[in-house]
Amino acid sequence: MVLTGTGTGVGKTVVTAAVAALALDRSRSVAVLKPVQTGVGPDEPGDVAEVRRLAGADVTTWELGRFPDPLAPGTAARRAGLPPVTPSQAAAAAVELSRGHDQVLVEGAGGLLVRFDDNGGTLADVAWSIGAPVLIVAEAGLGTLNATALTAEVLRRRGLECAGVVVGSWPAEPDLAARTNLDDLPVLADAPLVGAMPANAAKLEPKEFLAVARRSLAPSLGGEFDANGFAASHVA
Repeated sequence: MVLTGTGTGVGKTVVTAAVAALALDRSRSVAVLKPVQTGVGPDEPGDVAEVRRLAGADVTTWELGRFPDPLAPGTAARRAGLPPVTPSQAAAAAVELSRGHDQVLVEGAGGLLVRFDDNGGTLADVAWSIGAPVLIVAEAGLGTLNATALTAEVLRRRGLECAGVVVGSWPAEPDLAARTNLDDLPVLADAPLVGAMPANAAKLEPKEFLAVARRSLAPSLGGEFDANGFAASHVA
């Protein structure tokens, strides 16, 4: 499965960790691939380290490239004077991991069409190459509908399966836009709402995080989340 966001900072890593934690809890072997990490120094923990911290050390993680500037992968690689990570390299790594793991999660950087390289390669190309469904991680509030609809439209145009939409950071006190978006997101995406991770999830210890992941992700992702019930409990 490939996980993409409607932008940066929407909660992709927390959702990736939650899916991984639930898979591990079902005694499945899990690998998380981060093709490109940007905006992090060589000795700083990146997204895969966060996944291991939240989901557990049994997760296999692999980061293919790291560039210090917090920019699109292709731009960050060019500024660093380093070769970019191409979609074909990312796809090959995902296939290699699939040979030894029950589940492989590929976490993108930024959105679906952010460029990996100067040839225009994107995360969508990675998903197409490996034939993987794509899970959209979206924001909760105002502006998320357009970004989610655009992402879902690209998936349909490229013949890619959308595994659903997860709200990556559900606020403790959701405003009117967030509450109404629970009904509108699956309509705009033409895909089910399959989760809503609470905003404080990244601060939890692994045992608590697993319990929250179970409540916050749908059965299709290994959890118990009921989208209709969740929406009904937040009627505007």
